[in-house]
Amino acid sequence: MNGVMLVDCSGRLVFGEESATLRETVKSALAQSPNVVLNLSEVNFIDSGGLGTLVALYTTARNAGGAVKLASLSKRVGDLLQVTKLLTIFEVFDDEEMAAQSFLTEAA
Repeated sequence: MNGVMLVDCSGRLVFGEESATLRETVKSALAQSPNVVLNLSEVNFIDSGGLGTLVALYTTARNAGGAVKLASLSKRVGDLLQVTKLLTIFEVFDDEEMAAQSFLTEAA
C-alpha cells in the first residue's frame, strides 16, 4: 500500500521462535520499505521477549529512515503497552488503513 508494508500478527508474541519469526518477517519487509504497520488485532499475549522484539524492530526501522507503527491493538495488548510506557514510543492506530495513511500525511 503506497510503500507501506503491512504485517499481520496473530497468536502469541513471546520470547523464542515467535519473536524470531516476527523479527525476520519485519526485517525482510524493511528491505522493501522502511515504513511498516504491524496489525496486532489477532495477538492475544505478549511477554517481555515480545516487547523487546517490538522495541528492536522500532529501532531497526528508525535506523533505516522509517518507522514501525502499531494498529488494531486488543484491549489486553493496549493495556500492556500502557503499563510498560511503550505507548509513549509507538504510534498506535485503530486500524491498518489509518496507520498507513499516517505515513502519507507525514510525507506530504
